[in-house]
Amino acid sequence: MTATTATTRTLFVWRHGQTEHNAGNIWQGHLDTHLSEVGRAQATAAAAALSVQAPTVIWSSDLARAADTAAALARLVRLPVRYDDRLREIHVGQWQGLSAGDVAERYPQVQAALAAGEDVRRGVDGETLAEVASRVRDCTEQLLAELPDRGCAVVVTHGVSGRALVASLVGLPQSTAWNVLAGLANCGWARLVEDPDSSTWRITHWNAGAPAQAPGRVAPGTVAPGTVAPG
Repeated sequence: MTATTATTRTLFVWRHGQTEHNAGNIWQGHLDTHLSEVGRAQATAAAAALSVQAPTVIWSSDLARAADTAAALARLVRLPVRYDDRLREIHVGQWQGLSAGDVAERYPQVQAALAAGEDVRRGVDGETLAEVASRVRDCTEQLLAELPDRGCAVVVTHGVSGRALVASLVGLPQSTAWNVLAGLANCGWARLVEDPDSSTWRITHWNAGAPAQAPGRVAPGTVAPGTVAPG
């Protein structure tokens, strides 16, 4: 009798490289910013590391900073990129283009609520974290439905939306993820593997591939546990 060999699938959730807005601690949201010179170098280096994982499909946010990051990998592995606006960063409404300092000064009550773990709407007419998690999960479920056994997918997204996606896939409450997971650094990724028997996902790597930081330093545009900063 021949034993059945369980197979598994792999998913990489990869944040885009640095932009000038990241470096300046400016809220981007759906602003269509481009990679900085530093960000392009980050994307090139991270893509080289990811290419050895032999991805079989690449999906990306349609915003330029994510699309250009995805392109760095696509060139190496000779795969097309599928773009979807559901993978965009959280929409921060009236905060877009404002510095973190400006937001803290103008919206202290909202910032305090976010720091306390409340899922309030960003920037008056932006999104809640629950709304972001729903749309990125919907998109990724579509991708996973097409991913065969032993397939390896790379989803190129953003800081807040990437963390929300990972939390949703592994069943971690968003408020818990916000408090215990440091934000993905520019060009950092999370690696998830699927249990083929239960179809559940688990995190094997977090912030892999991210540029090294000095001890105690948070990369520009990332979010440390329990803090609120531009995504």
